[in-house]
Amino acid sequence: MWVRTSLGGEVALRAVQAGIRLLHQAKGTQMEKREASMSSWSPQRNQSPGGLSSHLSRTLFLLLLSVVSAQDVTPSRDTCLVFHSINGSSVSCHPPAKLPHRFPADTVYLVVEFFNLTQLRADTLQGASNLQELHLSTNQLESLSPKFLLPVPLLKVLDLTRNALTRLPPGLFRVSAALHTLVLKENRLEILEPSWLEGLQALGHLDLSGNRLQTLPPGLLANFTSLRILDLSNNQLKTLPPDLLRGPLQLERLHLEGNRLQVLGEGLLSPQPDLRYLFLNDNRLATMAAGAFQGLRQLDMLDLSNNLLTGVPKGLWTSLGQPTRDMKDGFDISGNPWICDEKLDDLYGWLVANRDKMFSQNATRCAGPEASKGQKLLEAAKSH
Repeated sequence: MWVRTSLGGEVALRAVQAGIRLLHQAKGTQMEKREASMSSWSPQRNQSPGGLSSHLSRTLFLLLLSVVSAQDVTPSRDTCLVFHSINGSSVSCHPPAKLPHRFPADTVYLVVEFFNLTQLRADTLQGASNLQELHLSTNQLESLSPKFLLPVPLLKVLDLTRNALTRLPPGLFRVSAALHTLVLKENRLEILEPSWLEGLQALGHLDLSGNRLQTLPPGLLANFTSLRILDLSNNQLKTLPPDLLRGPLQLERLHLEGNRLQVLGEGLLSPQPDLRYLFLNDNRLATMAAGAFQGLRQLDMLDLSNNLLTGVPKGLWTSLGQPTRDMKDGFDISGNPWICDEKLDDLYGWLVANRDKMFSQNATRCAGPEASKGQKLLEAAKSH
């Protein structure tokens, strides 16, 4: 059963379009908050674009309800809402609505969220061949059929945030050449196999944050030449395969925060000279290779906060910030146990040259030697 409303009226159409834009803007806002300024970051900065909060999804739902009310349609609590426009139908299903056996043939946007679903039928999307966005977040999905996406070859966005997936079936994406955004945030993935992702030729945004990944397989991204955003934050990664970033041609954002990384070696980042945002905070980094950042000519934001760094090798900062170029969005190296002695000479000079872009200055302090303990690192750099 459906609550149907024809959006022939210009005001109603604009309202629904505004609701659709709210979803995209909310996702964009989550990303922008992480990029805008380190000074406003919070413990929630590990949120990644793609998954919406329940508050935002329900806000959209209430907005759509208001459109229905404006057209004198009384929705039933056990039905999904369908909004028709010249571009196709947008369908929103939230509890206690009952899921239909079939969705409208012209569905382009489908939301099925906050249900206690552990499975979906293999033919759930049958007949909805024009579907472009599918949001299945905050359910309890444990598995998907390898045939689940076969009916929707035009799909561009798939959001599976906050489910209970432990694996993906090989072949799931064999007709998903148009898929641009895949969000698997906050599931239960402990391993990842390259075969699970075969077929994703146009993938630009991959979010695997908030899972239980301890290792990644070699060659994982070898065929993802269009990838711009990779989010691996808040997993349990201790090491990364050396070839992890060989494949994407223009990666812009890399999120590795909230893992257990201990070493950042030379060569990992070098395949991505155009990388702009790099998040390494809240790991266990104690060692960094002198050439770890070599060739990162476009880096605008770097977060190394809350690691175990006592010092860094000479030459680490050569390609970052001034005097070569301005690091537009800043850097954060706070929350590390810096030993403020002559071994930090190279860092001191770089800090003074880039002090205007340094965030959390008050929280960036010396842990030793005893005479310098508690001193602001920037003050130590200025007086050196």
